[in-house]
Amino acid sequence: MEVKEVLQVKDSRLFTAHPDQPLSQAVIMMAENDIGSAIVMNGETLAGMLTFREVLRILAKRQTERRVGPTPPIAEIFVREAMDPNPPTGHPDMDVDELRRMMVDTHTRYVPVMEGGKVIGIVSFHDVAKAVLEERNMENKLLKAYIKDWPSP
Repeated sequence: MEVKEVLQVKDSRLFTAHPDQPLSQAVIMMAENDIGSAIVMNGETLAGMLTFREVLRILAKRQTERRVGPTPPIAEIFVREAMDPNPPTGHPDMDVDELRRMMVDTHTRYVPVMEGGKVIGIVSFHDVAKAVLEERNMENKLLKAYIKDWPSP
């Protein structure tokens, strides 16, 4: 199975943020749409990935920094400060097993899928698990049907 097959069966909407956008706006957008990540775009160019992991990291960092005065509110943090500027990426013809290995090795839950330098989708670990499960279920049904129709000797 290839990544393009996973993209075909999932919601194709891309949720994006801009590096200079306040982090609070991006977090609200992610929460309102029940998504765990947003692609950070600077025009037509991938600038990075923002996931709740990066949000938690920047908030924890800000909370534990030794500062004079109060910790600045989330509204004063920008997406560029929290995002991963170099996320691992996939491509449509990539084998799903290769994608899974990359996701496991890099501890990545969300991977932008690129084609010709353009973001064409995002695949989550959940998307991959669901696609693999559905593929295995189909294979099992086909095998059971084949065995059931096995000719008698």
